Amino acid sequence: MKIGIISDHRGYKTKMEIIKHFKNTDHIIKDYGTKSKEVTDYPKYAFILANKINEKDVEIGIAICGSGIGMSIACNKVRDIRCAHVHNYKEAELARFHNDANVIALSSKIPIFKIKKILKKFINTDFSDEKRHHKRIQMISDYEKKEKI
Repeated sequence: MKIGIISDHRGYKTKMEIIKHFKNTDHIIKDYGTKSKEVTDYPKYAFILANKINEKDVEIGIAICGSGIGMSIACNKVRDIRCAHVHNYKEAELARFHNDANVIALSSKIPIFKIKKILKKFINTDFSDEKRHHKRIQMISDYEKKEKI
C-alpha cells in the first residue's frame, strides 16, 4: 500500500519513527514534509497530503501534530477526504470500517508503541462496504459538493 505521511514541527520526531517502522515492510511511505523540527504551519502539509490522496499518488495518509486536532481539521477541508482523529486502535478500526477514512490524524504525545498498534489496525481494516455506510459517506460527499459551488 502507498501511504503518505506528514507532520508539523511537533510531530516531526514521531513521523520519523513511523517511517523507520515501515522501512522493512511491503508498504511504500511517501514523506510530504515537514523536513525538520523548525516551526511551521500544519495546514500547508495537511493540504498537500489530502491532495496527493485525491490525485491517487497515495492510497491513505498519516498526519501528525502535537494534538492531531489541527491536522484533522485541515485535512477535512479538502473534498473527498475523511480524516479521523483517533486515540486508540478501536477508533482506528471504526474509522476505516464504518467511515472509509482515508487519513488518520494522531497526536505526537501518543507513545510510539501505541501508535504502531493504531496504524496496524487502521491499515489492515477494510471498509465494511455495507449499504448504510455507503449512504452516509455519500451524504457527506453530496454536502461537500453543495457547499463548494
